[in-house]
Amino acid sequence: MRHLSLRAGICVFAVVCVAQQVFAQQALTVDKLTEFIKSSIAQKLPDKEVAAYLATIKLTSKLEDRAVEDLQGLGAGPKTIAALNRLVEQSATLSIAAPKPPAPKYVEPPAPSLADQKKILDEVRSYALNYSKTLPDFICLQLTRRSVDTRYQPGSMGSWTPADRIVEKLSYFDQKEKYEAISVNETPMYGKTWENLGGSISRGEFGSLLRDVFEEGTSADFQWDHWGRLRNRLCYVFRYHVNASRSRYSVDYERKQQAVPAYHGLVYVEKGSNVITRLTIEPEMPEGFPVQEIHQTIDYNFFDISGRQYLLPMYSQVQSRAGRFGSRNEIEFRKYQKYAADTSIKFDDVEDTTIPEDQKKEDPKPGAPAPSAQPQK
Repeated sequence: MRHLSLRAGICVFAVVCVAQQVFAQQALTVDKLTEFIKSSIAQKLPDKEVAAYLATIKLTSKLEDRAVEDLQGLGAGPKTIAALNRLVEQSATLSIAAPKPPAPKYVEPPAPSLADQKKILDEVRSYALNYSKTLPDFICLQLTRRSVDTRYQPGSMGSWTPADRIVEKLSYFDQKEKYEAISVNETPMYGKTWENLGGSISRGEFGSLLRDVFEEGTSADFQWDHWGRLRNRLCYVFRYHVNASRSRYSVDYERKQQAVPAYHGLVYVEKGSNVITRLTIEPEMPEGFPVQEIHQTIDYNFFDISGRQYLLPMYSQVQSRAGRFGSRNEIEFRKYQKYAADTSIKFDDVEDTTIPEDQKKEDPKPGAPAPSAQPQK
């Protein structure tokens, strides 16, 4: 422990020395001074060293007594406060710095014209209906983390407890999906199908859900909703609704009851390329059906397969409630590789990492267009 304390002291001294070298003989604004003091408090830098640094600076505007009092209240040491009071005296003849201008208020761009919306949706419909045909034959890993809430309150965010972790091999060949269970909680499940897993399972991320929303027979009603940004891509966001009489969205409960409800949701379309980056689905479950409050999200991103970029599922989440029992599945798709008879892929060593949260969240203020996110590998 003494050795660790010595190293910590050396590191702190080095930080202060670097600060002195950078700012010595340089003019400093009151804002920068305040930022440094707050940082020194957070890092618990020695009071003596901070005060020594303050003796080397010159302010560009007046430092007021109340600013020093605020820093003292935050925890600045007595030597630091004494040094700050000297700076108050030295800067007394200077003018007070002008306040920072307020951050510009975000104003959402106008919605595309109705004609442009129709054109965008026509292109997206064509893309969605042909999506499965554009995909190569491939294999990948599907990692599902399932969580439960045994006291789920209707309409709440839920208090989730991890239940299990499922690894599956997904093969996509001749536009058909095949799932093979690999492990559940590190226990091998080779040779068993996904039906043997039990619990909540979702399928359809590789095109069928997109196709069902956009097929002519579904007669989905699309309306403009807002501008959004996902993974640094500016998106058109449309809301849609599918009537129960046209729906193909099926919900099974313990293989004993089935419902084909109406549903609605949002479609995120990247501006420029007009490809779908997110689809949300919220079934309008009939009263009395055991499963209620289903919320499903599928995020798509670009992945490299044999040197080419393909838009493929990246992440999916399905949340539902059956009485007071809440269920949430978080699904990640990894290690995309081109399918071939001799393709090999390691499935028994899956890193227990997750997709960063900023890759899943929508920026509430999308602003001006920005470069597209880099393809995934």
